[in-house]
Amino acid sequence: MKSKKFATARHMPMCTVLYGRLLLCVLFFTLHSTFFISASHAQFNTDRLVMIGRSALYYEDYVLSIQYFNQAIAAKPYLYEPWFFRAVAKYYLDDFAGAEADCTEAIDRNPYIVNLYELRGLTRINQKKFKEAISDYDMALKYAPDAQNLWHNRVLCHIQEKNYQQAHLELDTMLTRWSKYARGYSMRAEIYMMQKDTANAITALDKSLELDPYDGGTWAARSIISLSRSEWKESEEYLSKAIHLLPKQANNYINRALARYNQNNLRGAMADYDAALDFDPNNFLGHYNRGLLRAQVGDDNRAILDFDFVLKLEPDNLMALYNRATLLDKTGDLRRAIRDYTKVIDQYPNFWTGLQSRASCYRRLGMTKQADADEFRVYKAQLYKHLYGTQPRLSKKQMRKRSDDDLEKYNQIVVADEQEMEHEYKSEYRGRVQNRKVQIELLPLYGLSLKRGATSDVHSKLTLDRHVEAYNQQRGIRKLFISNSQTTLDETQTSRYFAYIDSLTVLLGGQGPSSVGDAQKVAFRFQRAVAFAEIQNYDSAVDDLTTYLQTDTTSVLALWQRAVCQSKANDFNASQGTDVSMKAASVIGDLTEAIALSPQNAYLYYNRGTVYARRADYTRAIDDLNRAIELDPQLAEAWYNRGLSRLYSNHQQEGISDLSKAGELGLYTAYSIIKKYRK
Repeated sequence: MKSKKFATARHMPMCTVLYGRLLLCVLFFTLHSTFFISASHAQFNTDRLVMIGRSALYYEDYVLSIQYFNQAIAAKPYLYEPWFFRAVAKYYLDDFAGAEADCTEAIDRNPYIVNLYELRGLTRINQKKFKEAISDYDMALKYAPDAQNLWHNRVLCHIQEKNYQQAHLELDTMLTRWSKYARGYSMRAEIYMMQKDTANAITALDKSLELDPYDGGTWAARSIISLSRSEWKESEEYLSKAIHLLPKQANNYINRALARYNQNNLRGAMADYDAALDFDPNNFLGHYNRGLLRAQVGDDNRAILDFDFVLKLEPDNLMALYNRATLLDKTGDLRRAIRDYTKVIDQYPNFWTGLQSRASCYRRLGMTKQADADEFRVYKAQLYKHLYGTQPRLSKKQMRKRSDDDLEKYNQIVVADEQEMEHEYKSEYRGRVQNRKVQIELLPLYGLSLKRGATSDVHSKLTLDRHVEAYNQQRGIRKLFISNSQTTLDETQTSRYFAYIDSLTVLLGGQGPSSVGDAQKVAFRFQRAVAFAEIQNYDSAVDDLTTYLQTDTTSVLALWQRAVCQSKANDFNASQGTDVSMKAASVIGDLTEAIALSPQNAYLYYNRGTVYARRADYTRAIDDLNRAIELDPQLAEAWYNRGLSRLYSNHQQEGISDLSKAGELGLYTAYSIIKKYRK
């Protein structure tokens, strides 16, 4: 059986790697599904679902496994195992709140399983619920008092709660029982560091490295002490050993770049920043400091790209704005430089260096009046307040904390406010869907289609509506399906739709068989409208549906589809700068009329709620999505869009809960958003 490493809690300082290997072993050895030779067929199916789900867990396909455990829970909700294994899958997807809830359900069903408390403790640690995690480890240790990993995690929680005395006492017990446990000494060193006792911290780290010289986290922890003492050469040596053992930890490269920079090894520092950003593309310190180094060596255009990225992460970062302004100024992009200078000066009106730089840009653009105004303000400062001075040049000894917002330090290398080691095992293995980049946007509307929508890996969710079913009972027509998938057509499919539209146009023009009556023509017009929507000719679809509604004013399907087509047409027109406010109101009007005619249709409420959410009317959006969920609790898209609506209206806990449910129902992109907002 292949080896696996259990994911660890984030943001643990220094050597705080969570010791969770036992839990994963439990997945396949300790916990066994109950099989009965004389079991009923239903029992066999439930056991089979759990077994397939566990297999999916082993191969790290967590989203797929959740779907199987969902079915097992629906069949036998009183079994604790499906709840537990679904919690494991959610844990790996970083849905810690959802995993905690499932662990609680499992504990309610069987409170004597150690691993249930262990996993819930880990989920709570990742939510920074350290006191609650301690209570879980207390319970687990009652049943397994010799479990080293439980002692380890409980000590970490005490450290996070700043219960240093209790942590020391528990470490005394641990190191008495397990005298060669290297990580125990690492944790003791961490406590000494928290207590500002670096001498004892070094002694403890040295003992840890003597017992286990292959622990990269301990070498990284040792380097932090050297960095704090400005022992650059030693810290570089320690970090090189840490990187050799933990080659994918971005923070180690960031710290070694700092050590190399202070030894005037700019090429080595630049290489380390490049490596850090390969492993963590969104790392603030990596982009900011690499931008400074690029500016120092004259690589201005690529330095601008780094500060562009920093400002995407933090649009109001004045230090980055001013650095980008100086680079734009230097490269001749004066208007963009003025824009950035102005944003900084608006926040700091007495920043005389910025005023003088902006005045220079104005003068080079021939904007004499604006240049004179800025220069006069600087002149008054020089004359009366004596506040103006030259900016300090970039020096290898000049560094600032990230929280330091003194603009006079705009070109100094940035270091973290608190040096912490992050010990998260990262891997792009199959199933780590929460690490995939997804655009955070509302899911599309449900509409009518001539093709069946996409299905999930486990089962096909039937999208049914009585009006669609009644329509499909007619003879001589193509069946309709309800779908919100936005798949592109290949050349063959496109040709078929065009041919189909042409044939309907012939019939509607009276050039077809003489037996085609007016009633059939009305039906053909509706079919053509749906076909137009398939090839994204939404304006023609709206025209056909409007004509159709003149004949059948109470058609729920026509009102529904016209709202969807008009909404999609509005999206395109708005992107071209067209005012679509009137037509947007007509979308709401059609959906409202359709709801009045079919008040039990969950898709109509979902659509109207989504339209409201797109208009930032989150109160109405949430009300409609509430109703959609009441009518169809399995409508994952409604949970997803309600989750986003709650996040956008600053109800983060409720929003994450909704997204967790959407992920549970199969919309795995929800886990990416949970991860983003949790950070």
